[in-house]
Amino acid sequence: MITVNSLSGGKTSSYIAANYPADYNVFALVRTNDKNCLYPDKKLRQEVSDRIGTEFIGTLEQDNIIKIMFDLEQFIGKKITWLSPKTFDEIIRGGAKNNIGKNGKYYLPNIMVRYCTENLKMHPIFNWWQKEINEVVEMRIGFRASEIKRANKMTEKLNNIGVDEMKTIIGKRGKRNKWGMVEWRIPTFPLISANINNDTIYNYWQKNKEVQFEEGYYNNCVGCFHRSPVFLSKMNQEHKNKMKWFANIEEENAPNTFRKDCTYNEIIKWKPQIEISFDDFNECDSGYCGL
Repeated sequence: MITVNSLSGGKTSSYIAANYPADYNVFALVRTNDKNCLYPDKKLRQEVSDRIGTEFIGTLEQDNIIKIMFDLEQFIGKKITWLSPKTFDEIIRGGAKNNIGKNGKYYLPNIMVRYCTENLKMHPIFNWWQKEINEVVEMRIGFRASEIKRANKMTEKLNNIGVDEMKTIIGKRGKRNKWGMVEWRIPTFPLISANINNDTIYNYWQKNKEVQFEEGYYNNCVGCFHRSPVFLSKMNQEHKNKMKWFANIEEENAPNTFRKDCTYNEIIKWKPQIEISFDDFNECDSGYCGL
C-alpha cells in the first residue's frame, strides 16, 4: 500500500517524516493575500511560489515554518509536496461553501465549525491524492503515545472496514454535480505503536540541529481560535501583523467573530499584568490540534 506522511511543520510530524520514510510527504500551507504579512525573505518567497504554483505573499502561520519545511526536505533527502490552492482570505470571503449569512456577512470559522481546517488542510490534501494517487493509502498521523483518545476518536469516524472517506463530486446528474463518498486513506499512528512521547521527539531535534525549531514555535495559525486568550496575547507580542489580520477580518464581518468570549481587537489591546513566556504553556493552551 502506498504510504503518505501528512506534515504540519511541527516537531511531531517532522519526526515522523525523519523516522518513518513514506512514498509521499505532503504539506498544506496556510497563506494570506495581506501584504502586511509579507514573508521577509524574497528568495524563499519565490521558492514557495514555485512550489505551490501561485504567488506566495505570506503565511498566517509563524514565518519559521517556511524554513523548517525546506530544511526538513534536505534532512530527510526526499521531496515534500507543498499544497496551498487558496488563501485564508479567499476561503473566508466566499471560497468556502455556505458561509454567507442573510446580511451578506461571512460566517467565520470557530470551535464548532472548523471550515478553515477543512478547506485549507483536508481538501487540498484530498484533491492532491485524487489527482496523483487515487487509491486507498496509508496516511501516518502524528498522535503520540499519550494521545490515544485522539486516535480513538479519529478511528471511530472511519467506515466499517477502517477506511476514511471524503465527500466529493463523483460524476454528473444531468447538468448538476453528483456527490458521493470516496474511500481514500487508512490513518495509522506510528508513534502510539512505538510508545513515543514528546520527550523522545524533543531530544531527537535537540540532537539534529539541521532543522531549527525556534523557541516559542508552534504550528497552526498564529491566531488559531483554539488557543487561549492569554496565549493569543503572547502571540500578539511576537506577531502583531498576523494577529491584526484576524482582528481586521472580524471587523469586516461584525458582529460575526472567531470566538464567543472575546474579539481579537480586545486581545490585541489587552496588557498582561505579568511577563509570560511560551514555556508557560502546554499543547492544550496553544491550540494544538491535528488532522
